Amino acid sequence: MKSFYPALGLITTTFLALTLFTPIAHAQSQPLTLPLWPHATPEPPQTTAPETDTTKPTDNFLSGHRVVRLTNVTVPTLTVYPPHGENTGAAVLVFPGGGYRILVTDGEGTDACHWLNSIGVTCILVKYRVPQPTGEAGHYPADPSDLEDAQQAMRLTRAHAADWHLDPAHIGVMGFSAGANLAALVSTHPNDDHVASTPAAPDVPGVHGRLNGETMLTDPISARANFAILVYPAYLVAPPDNTTLDPTYTPNEFTPSTFLIQAENDSYGRNAIVYYAALMDAHIPAELHYYATGGHGFGMHPPNAPEENWPRLATAWLRSINILPPRDSDRRSPDAIGGGAPSPCPNPQPPNPSHTASGSTATNPPSSNSNSSTTTQPNPNCWTTQP
Repeated sequence: MKSFYPALGLITTTFLALTLFTPIAHAQSQPLTLPLWPHATPEPPQTTAPETDTTKPTDNFLSGHRVVRLTNVTVPTLTVYPPHGENTGAAVLVFPGGGYRILVTDGEGTDACHWLNSIGVTCILVKYRVPQPTGEAGHYPADPSDLEDAQQAMRLTRAHAADWHLDPAHIGVMGFSAGANLAALVSTHPNDDHVASTPAAPDVPGVHGRLNGETMLTDPISARANFAILVYPAYLVAPPDNTTLDPTYTPNEFTPSTFLIQAENDSYGRNAIVYYAALMDAHIPAELHYYATGGHGFGMHPPNAPEENWPRLATAWLRSINILPPRDSDRRSPDAIGGGAPSPCPNPQPPNPSHTASGSTATNPPSSNSNSSTTTQPNPNCWTTQP
């Protein structure tokens, strides 16, 4: 099947933006990489071994190609990939998966950036610390290191919003497997302030000074995500039955609108369903796509698989929650298709606390009719699953 992802090196014409969020174009250049902790990580390095790509010739392909499997990451970073052409002002922090032992930095990292850049979204690829200790000792709250890295990446992104032409209210998170677990973790614990008691506290945007020997967060930049995309999430359910949500990930007032995708024959297949049910109970807008096949770790566009077009569904969802603007081609009535004048569709409305779930297609989001006190469905030609 022909891929719809444009090349990362696509050259676009640049022009001066009149305002911060006016759509702008960027000539492609080397991505910017920043350390999350310029002076030192909040905790001592978890290993003295050098950062290493552990990929072997016998490893499985991901989305049709061999991928990097990076381990011994002791210097976490973020890398900024600006969008191709039009910049919508939105950004997504991407957390690759790898069981908190490795990071699949291309198949679940730069591959995601290709898609996000193609729809006008800045990609912030986060290389967080791995490996974690095994067992419970390697998961929050026993080990807060990866949550600290996720929080710091979000705060740095918001601190640089003007420099990177971002809307600080349109910054979300996206993760795969363990990275999806981390995305869910920062979605529920953005206010964890453990880092304020570590030597790395002065590196946190918003930390200023000390009072009575304690570091003070006088004006902290929020680490809260504005939306979340969880791709085959892992470790969200409580063993041994794996049918209930681990209380650590209970949705709360910080949890944003969430998009979930998973396969039934995934070894972690109940994670998305259980988390979706918890979001529904908490009245947090969410959308679930659940496939019968696909296994675990299928990546962005698995060739010749039912879920290979899931980024199109995610793109439509981003439009439905007002992170992306609607396409002009989506704002057409049936009369327009026959040659009549286009009929404008209603502006996208914030999602109601209702939820959709499907095996392959998204449900049209509700729209408020300004001529009526009731909520009605918009013309189906106003919303499509096309990016």
